[in-house]
Amino acid sequence: MWLRPFIPSVSNLTTRAYYRVTIAGGRVPAKGALLLVANHPNSLLDPALVAAAARRSVRFLAKAPLFTDKRIGFLVRSSGSIPVYRRIDDPDSMDGNQDMFRSVFEALKNDLGIALFPEGISHSEPSLAKLKTGAARIALGAFEHTQETFPIIPVGMVLAEKDVFRSRALVTVGEPIEWEDLAPRGQTDRHAVVELTRRIDTAIRDVTVNLETWEDKPIVECAEQIWSAEFNSDETAPEKLGRLRTASDLLSSVRQSHDARWWDLLKDIESHRRRLGVLRITPSDLSVNTRIGTAFRWTLGRLYLLAPISLILAVVGHLVFLIPYKTTGFIANRSGADEAEISTWKLFLGIPLYVGWVFLVSIATGLLFGPLVAVAVAALAPIVGVTGLWIRERWKGASQAARRFFLLRERSDLVAELRSQQKDIADRMAELVRYL
Repeated sequence: MWLRPFIPSVSNLTTRAYYRVTIAGGRVPAKGALLLVANHPNSLLDPALVAAAARRSVRFLAKAPLFTDKRIGFLVRSSGSIPVYRRIDDPDSMDGNQDMFRSVFEALKNDLGIALFPEGISHSEPSLAKLKTGAARIALGAFEHTQETFPIIPVGMVLAEKDVFRSRALVTVGEPIEWEDLAPRGQTDRHAVVELTRRIDTAIRDVTVNLETWEDKPIVECAEQIWSAEFNSDETAPEKLGRLRTASDLLSSVRQSHDARWWDLLKDIESHRRRLGVLRITPSDLSVNTRIGTAFRWTLGRLYLLAPISLILAVVGHLVFLIPYKTTGFIANRSGADEAEISTWKLFLGIPLYVGWVFLVSIATGLLFGPLVAVAVAALAPIVGVTGLWIRERWKGASQAARRFFLLRERSDLVAELRSQQKDIADRMAELVRYL
């Protein structure tokens, strides 16, 4: 378990390297026993995101086969994870879960944190899977040993494109779940276990977005963006998550309604989304200030992106790491991994490939120019790579903003039409919220 104290820092570093991570919501208590319960959309990157959000050492429950996996078994064992024996893996090993419960109870008794994924599987479904009862049984069983309750905290992960490098990831820490009334009833009380599992399910849904189908995602996101743009909504991550959840709930309600008005509203939102998509703009772009003075000030604030040093760092950073980047993607995409595992493959392949590549480049430059140059390359290569990535991401954002600016100025009549249409949609959405 030597690696466990370093897991929060390592997880924060690696997840932020792969995703553009936002951690929002409450704060996990720094000390004391606690149980973290999270959704499970992305295989082994999920524990890393949870650990980064926890900001403290926690022990994860992990399926038993991972402990003997030749690729990652050492990491699972050295991080202090506790094996869970699933019938789907080996029906004859289920008795091992008695040891799992004992280990968990002992950890909680010693004021340690435990984290688990109550769905029991990593998946790519659009909604939370039916929860297993293990989390509830752990909490109720631990109370029998300690006679003390502890926080059960939901952690929700919403990933924009979980298999895409540098896509956005939102990790939300929810409010502790109320369960003091159930604690004395113990894990043998079936009704208490079912009720606590229901509360855990509700809490995780409150920090995630759950859709009926993946085809609903674009329209839900567009509805949220329209609402935000037209009603100047709070753009903080928790507020945005709440609006996405509301949009998803409204979509489900409309589908159960027989009122043609709301079906027409859905059609208009989808039509609006498609028109904006053709122009490659968003609902908030329709209100962008296109005065020359604003554009001039915006340009001045980004001139540093055209400085010679920025150009050099961006190009050199890209070229130096092009081979390991392409190699990682090539191998991961041909690994046969499903969507819930591909990011894990990319990360666990990328770390040794990038480190090995820096080592090889350092050795090669050292043989040509001497050991001091080798040391300098080893130290500076990661800095150049990260800085170059940061600059290239801002190049991309700036070019998109510039294209949008000229489009909005040149197509002012179309923008006015879309703006009017969007306002009408927003007003009807507000009516729908009041109606339902």
